[in-house]
Amino acid sequence: MTAKTQARDMALVGRRRWLPLARSHGSASWHRVRYPLTRRTPLLFETRYNPFTLATERRLVTVRPIAWVLMLALLAVAPPLLGNNSFVGAATLFEMYAAINIVWMLQIGTAGIFSLASLATVGFAAYGSAALSIYAGFPWWAMWLVGPAFGLVFGVLIAIPATRLEGFYYALLTVGIAELCRVYTVQSQPLGAANGGLFGTDGFVPDSMSERHGIILGFYAAFVLLLGALVLYRMINGQRLGRLLRAAPEQHEAFAEALGINYRAARIQVFLISSAALGGIGGFYATLLHGATPALFTMDQLLLLLAMIVIGGIGTAEGAVLGTLIVVLLDKVFISLGPSRLIFIAAVMLGTVLFLRGGLFGIPAQYQAWRGKRQSERRAAQSDKGGEIMPEEATEIADKQAIYTKRFDANLRAELKRLISDQLIEEHRTTMGKRRSDALERVLAHFRSAAVADKYAVLAVKPFAEYRIIALSGRRGVPPRVVDDRLFATPEEALHGVFLKRVQDLMDS
Repeated sequence: MTAKTQARDMALVGRRRWLPLARSHGSASWHRVRYPLTRRTPLLFETRYNPFTLATERRLVTVRPIAWVLMLALLAVAPPLLGNNSFVGAATLFEMYAAINIVWMLQIGTAGIFSLASLATVGFAAYGSAALSIYAGFPWWAMWLVGPAFGLVFGVLIAIPATRLEGFYYALLTVGIAELCRVYTVQSQPLGAANGGLFGTDGFVPDSMSERHGIILGFYAAFVLLLGALVLYRMINGQRLGRLLRAAPEQHEAFAEALGINYRAARIQVFLISSAALGGIGGFYATLLHGATPALFTMDQLLLLLAMIVIGGIGTAEGAVLGTLIVVLLDKVFISLGPSRLIFIAAVMLGTVLFLRGGLFGIPAQYQAWRGKRQSERRAAQSDKGGEIMPEEATEIADKQAIYTKRFDANLRAELKRLISDQLIEEHRTTMGKRRSDALERVLAHFRSAAVADKYAVLAVKPFAEYRIIALSGRRGVPPRVVDDRLFATPEEALHGVFLKRVQDLMDS
């Protein structure tokens, strides 16, 4: 081995894996560019101290915005350039279904209202705008304007039962409403019962345009519709209404009211806004296909949309788009497979439900959780380390000072456990606000120095009457969680309850 090769191999020892970094700007502040009308940043950087180079570095927290830009750019260019008319038509259908699912995600994800009448809202607006175009002579641009109005009216009608029904019963009600709409459109003569639908509306594609150019124009119009749905999702889910609803998790409405959040009003507002957006999609549907059909109210179309969001993952716009892409590819592009393609969709949906917790888009988070669990089990099986860092863990820690910090913390907790006794606990209960012993002060100083994440605190449910123990999340936008259902009459009793919780955690550590 030559000296040059040996020097090169030695330089690789201890080298950290490559990550995109940017140098600090010194005393200059980092200016963040935000999306309009939201608090979200296109690219979020975090600043960390590098213990090796003694300099600050900025790292990109997530590559999700870059992935969105690349995916949308590919969607805008690839189908018109590489696909035939049927493929471009399937891509247009994908964009419309993706827009519907993204807006539907606001209802079942952000608002927590499990409505199965999303397609019914689209169909109601499509039929309403088509009827105005045929019988009143509305142009195509007016149909785009009246579509959200029809969607809002339909949303108000189905939002009234949402104030009394929840979960499975409300889902059954919305399915029944969709089926009633289908039966009515099939039997109504003014709505085209004899022709299988209401056709002959005005369209935005000029008659003089060729078939290929007309299909491409419809594709790009649907692409703009998809962008509008994404913007609406970011504006609601990432702004005030979405933050209020995330501060009141499911089945914790009482906790939300204790924080001063009008949980029900926020849910209804999100539901009505999303209903108006679905109505706008219905108006676009009528102008693109020059009419509306009862297929918008059928159960098979609804189940396909449900399969899309289940496969992709409920709760994220990325999951809605990914699930829609998979189902549309199997159902519309690989149509030569025949009815067996529906079996493939059912198999993918079943596998997603059985083996994945958050759909296909939740695979990275699920893998990281599984990997961390396996590493913890393997290290715990090797030896009982008592809270210290094992040698195989030390190589993964950049700041070696954390190793000694954990070792010091383990030794400190071992010393404090010897101080815990029944007399010390009774002293804390009886000397609230008075001078305390040195042993009790040492224990309290350790409890106060704990990290904010999962730190106990006291919440005044009713001032001067009821108090409860909560645990802080330590993350911005994530609400604290209620530790138990026990209520205390005075702040002193609640603080002593917090002390007992911390003592129990110390003894179990």
